[in-house]
Amino acid sequence: MIVTVYSTPTCPFCKQVKAYLKEHNIAFTDIDVMSDQEKAREMIQKSGQMGVPVIDIDGEIVIGFDQKRLSELLKIADLK
Repeated sequence: MIVTVYSTPTCPFCKQVKAYLKEHNIAFTDIDVMSDQEKAREMIQKSGQMGVPVIDIDGEIVIGFDQKRLSELLKIADLK
């Protein structure tokens, strides 16, 4: 499973997504779209969104910190 998080350093929802993935031991690549314009264009092309976070899980795009959708795609059983 390949997980990519398109984010910016100042985005609170980006921090929540990355903390959630770390909490569940999900390996991911973090791309800072503020410092990488090429990756920012890639993110917009994939998602149609200019806002972050955008999470790509094996080609499935999740916009924002949608914990329910993330847990479904990553097969995480949230007990909360």
